[in-house]
Amino acid sequence: MRFLLSCKQAHQMVSEGMDRRLPFSARTRLQLHLSMCKACTNFNQQMQSLRQAMRELPRHLGSDQRQDPP
Repeated sequence: MRFLLSCKQAHQMVSEGMDRRLPFSARTRLQLHLSMCKACTNFNQQMQSLRQAMRELPRHLGSDQRQDPP
């Protein structure tokens, strides 16, 4: 098994890490990749931002008092 991840593998691990806790070895490999790859670091930050926005969406929808135009 190669220790260094490809960007494709890193993207997959970022996505999987959103749903479950990755094993220590996988987290370590991902962190190493992210420390060297700005593109994957940006992808990780975008995924975190998207996840946070989705968590806040129900709160915003519940307070939305707009009415549909006639």
